[in-house]
Amino acid sequence: MKKYLGILLELNKVRITFAVTLTTFAGYVLANSALDTGIILPALGIFILACGSAALNHYQDRDKDVLMERTRSRPIPSGQISPDWVLTIALIEIALGTYLIYLGSNFLAAQLGLLALIWYNAIYTPLKRKTAFAVIPGSIIGSIPPAVGWVAAGGELTDPRLMILAFFFFIWQVPHFWLLMLKYGEEYEKAGYPSITATISKQQIKNATFMWTAATAVAALMVAAAGLLTTIFFKVLVLIAAVWLVSVFSKLLRNKQEDFNPFHYFMRINYFVLIMILAMSIDPLL
Repeated sequence: MKKYLGILLELNKVRITFAVTLTTFAGYVLANSALDTGIILPALGIFILACGSAALNHYQDRDKDVLMERTRSRPIPSGQISPDWVLTIALIEIALGTYLIYLGSNFLAAQLGLLALIWYNAIYTPLKRKTAFAVIPGSIIGSIPPAVGWVAAGGELTDPRLMILAFFFFIWQVPHFWLLMLKYGEEYEKAGYPSITATISKQQIKNATFMWTAATAVAALMVAAAGLLTTIFFKVLVLIAAVWLVSVFSKLLRNKQEDFNPFHYFMRINYFVLIMILAMSIDPLL
């Protein structure tokens, strides 16, 4: 039983899908300015739908996963589970997750959930086999779950504040992914993926990562300035965090860093986004 649970957790990429659920939670609280039981079904639905999307991605990438050291121990390439079973699990989770979103909110929220699925599995996943820059359009995926929470709480899809919120969750994913490429780019190349590490130099990637990270910091300040955050404490916290983020990532602009560790920066931008999610989830409740 423990073995099968481990396989399911790996297929569903639970750490990632849980983070996706947190952004849905933040969108709901920001639109509702309160926390109530109405969040339960939409959040559970987006979590299960995201799990289904992750499992489907395992199925889609099984031929490439077996070629990379980082992914060859995943359930399908390691032979722990058959591709047909993974596809079955994915379809069940997708259907159940979509239904729960619809049941707990409205048809528009369910449509947005399916849009995230389509964008990830039908657009981004095939596109990353074609271009090293697939992550830029692919990052739109991250902007959709908070919109699901927003409309589930009764917010308008055309609200300018939602556009700013979605922009923040879109833009941070680009430097997040390129840091992974700095660490695993050669593996992607060997597996036949077009990798940014084979397209531009390492320093150019670091420079671009800094620019996208600085834009992420600006987007965070836009969230605070747009009225999504109202308390002085969290506005100041976001300002301090944004300055800290830019300061940390400015070291990427140095031409010589013999001890450069992409994972160090990878975790820092994750910490920053976690701070933002917590601020957006708590501030409306005060």
